[in-house]
Amino acid sequence: MGSASREALAVAKEALGGRLGKSAGAELLAASAQIDSSSALLAALADSSTESAAKAQLVDRLFASISAGARTVLNAAVAQAWSNPAELVEGIEELGLRAEAATEPTLADELLSAAAAIDSSHELELVLGSKLGDTQAKVQLVERLFKGKLSAAATGVVRHLVANPRGRRVSAALRESARVAADQGGTELATVTVASPLNEAQQGRISTLLEKNAGRPVRVTTVVDPSLVGGVRIQIGDDVIDGSVRSRLDDLRLQLAG
Repeated sequence: MGSASREALAVAKEALGGRLGKSAGAELLAASAQIDSSSALLAALADSSTESAAKAQLVDRLFASISAGARTVLNAAVAQAWSNPAELVEGIEELGLRAEAATEPTLADELLSAAAAIDSSHELELVLGSKLGDTQAKVQLVERLFKGKLSAAATGVVRHLVANPRGRRVSAALRESARVAADQGGTELATVTVASPLNEAQQGRISTLLEKNAGRPVRVTTVVDPSLVGGVRIQIGDDVIDGSVRSRLDDLRLQLAG
């Protein structure tokens, strides 16, 4: 996000502290999709020259059916100046995810589980990522796949991301959504990629170091990738620490090529 959008999101997030019903998260996710689907509506709500009162009237008229709490958060979002219209949609989506996480403490873990399930099936990944596939068929597929395995909130998020990819891979969008959900709960998510499985002591040391650096609890997900050869690659938020042998070999190849 651009700096203006980050500031806008920070202000809009304050509205999440109000009284929100259990449906607010799903309503905000649906609102982000509806706004994104209408170029005229998006342009009107993202126009920084339009008075906030005029935007609020538009929101209240078009989204009269959603809960008062969700409408308050939506109005807080459109009242801000965003770097571009696409980031307004991204911001409303994040507000929806945070509202869902506030009522579903296990949301981050469930979304990571869904991402892992999709990553484990190359065929499923291709089907969900195909630009030619029918959106409704994709939604029905994930509903069948995760029926009884995920909470209603998590299933709703998966449905939303499948129906509204906006150029994102579904599993990547799920992991980013899990990061947002974890942040709402006061924790960080870290993905540790290694060439071979870590033992319990190694996992403990990595968790301790990451928590010390982050200043708050860190949930660690371990991914085994033999192509790393050795070492470890850690991603926490937007930060990547790559101490893998593969990374060092790639750097050496670049130096030799230069």
